Amino acid sequence: MLAAREMHRFQAAGRPFAYLVPSAAIFALDETAAAILDKLGEGPRPREVLVQQLGSRADPQQVEESLDELTRVRAVGPLRVALPLAPKQLPPQPFPLTTLVLNVTNQCNLACTYCYEYGEDRIVDTQDGRKPKFMTEETARASVDFMLKQSGENERAHLTFFGGETLLNFPVLQKTLVYARERARALGKQVDFSLTTNATLLRPEVIEFLAENDVAVTVSIDGPREMQDRFRVFSNGNSSYDVVLPKVRELLRRHRGKPIGARVTLTSQTLDVRRIFQHLTQEVGFGEVGFAPVTTAPGRAYAIGESGFDQMLAQFRELAHEFLASAVQDRPHGFSNVKDTLLEIHKGVSKAYPCGAGLGLMGVATDGEVALCHRFAGSGSHSLGSVREGVDRSAQAAFLERHHVDEKTDCSRCWARPLCAGGCYHEAYTRYADTARPNLHYCEWIRGWTETCLEIYGELSVRNPAFLARFEAEARTQV
Repeated sequence: MLAAREMHRFQAAGRPFAYLVPSAAIFALDETAAAILDKLGEGPRPREVLVQQLGSRADPQQVEESLDELTRVRAVGPLRVALPLAPKQLPPQPFPLTTLVLNVTNQCNLACTYCYEYGEDRIVDTQDGRKPKFMTEETARASVDFMLKQSGENERAHLTFFGGETLLNFPVLQKTLVYARERARALGKQVDFSLTTNATLLRPEVIEFLAENDVAVTVSIDGPREMQDRFRVFSNGNSSYDVVLPKVRELLRRHRGKPIGARVTLTSQTLDVRRIFQHLTQEVGFGEVGFAPVTTAPGRAYAIGESGFDQMLAQFRELAHEFLASAVQDRPHGFSNVKDTLLEIHKGVSKAYPCGAGLGLMGVATDGEVALCHRFAGSGSHSLGSVREGVDRSAQAAFLERHHVDEKTDCSRCWARPLCAGGCYHEAYTRYADTARPNLHYCEWIRGWTETCLEIYGELSVRNPAFLARFEAEARTQV
């Protein structure tokens, strides 16, 4: 008796495809393979019966060969012979660090209502005086030394400057970049640099420094004036849009060496994704725009509900198909959400963890404490050590053991788990007070978005495979 294995089937470019869940492999199905899976989708049956039933649609020898191929790739297998369960594979220790995020300050000059660090859902008390407001140059240097040591045999490391508002500590940022470049050169390594900013402090000398030093910049901005100023305002309630817009345009004009992206936080009251995208790309000039739903407890006025996720998904799908039309013609589009997911699909990603937090990525608080990521920097209960004393390997191992996707029962039945693995730890902590909980509140959204990206990938594999070949080159650089 043969049965179909775990997969998700979809259509793209008028052809059937299969996404094999355990391996995250994608196969374009010919007519015979599709017919076999159709039959097995109705229920298991003996091989000889299957060949006989398909005799009117395909040559028996062709059916036999197709069955052999489907069995080889584990799309089909004996009914009573379960696939052997691979033992839970934990990452080797010590796992090399690829990205370190420095929270160079826990202060901000804006008062964004939904802010996860300063708003109603904050998990790090930045007001109690226990953490210094600004990272010192000495701590920043120690962080660089920590990063280069923890990067192991990797020839390249990535240093991200974060906050609060990152540019409030611009002098330390400047000196740290120079130090990191010098130390890396002495060790035969390279360091890439990036930062996130609300753009209010982008003075001409700051822009010049970022451009001259090839620092990739992400600007946190929520769209046109009425959306930006709905939540992203100064503490006195004044508009940030009118302050930010001319500074962003000057940054885009001067800094052409590295990507300048926009990062948009979507809320229940700012969900016009297409209008935001059109404004930031066509009217402001960003080349890349990425969107993320607000991280918050469900009772907040700005939290996105079920209907909001449906609305968001519908607009994401529209933008994804615009991306497809551009990619087929080798034109840039700028919707980074679909590009990032396509890259993961192309790499054959099957995640044991939703992201690199606590593994290849860590965050550093202003005092040098090392955390899972920048969102937990300063939260002692999520500490993994310090830049001076190193990583607490026992704490890291316990975290990785508990947060592996195999420990999330709900995820074990979901076909989208290779690309999701349960979702953001910070989101889970904010929603459920437990970083190990899967983010069940947006499962349908994730499945819908993953299917859309699989369809886009399938379309490109038929209509412009050269586009995916360029992804191959990009995948090789992201190690």
